[in-house]
Amino acid sequence: MNELPVVKTLVHLEALPDYRLKLRYDDGFEGVVDLSRHVGKGVFSAWNDPECFQTVRIGDFGGPVWDGGIDLCPDALYLEASGGTVEQMFSGWKPEEANA
Repeated sequence: MNELPVVKTLVHLEALPDYRLKLRYDDGFEGVVDLSRHVGKGVFSAWNDPECFQTVRIGDFGGPVWDGGIDLCPDALYLEASGGTVEQMFSGWKPEEANA
């Protein structure tokens, strides 16, 4: 039987200067991610106005969201902020071979 992944829940976030987010999760982990590399690209062009970035909030599905349909995956942000790997976060995960 496969082990279910341990889900980390984002409980607090704060927009910081220079397009960074401070994150806190229910397991006590806190970290900061730098999202400046996305500014001006695709939907992230809304962040060309720094005021827009400051309006971040936790959305209905648990990740950071902004008006205009911008949302990010809280698990991916956890991995980026912690320097962890998918295998560490989801102990039952293993890559599967794809035959396309």
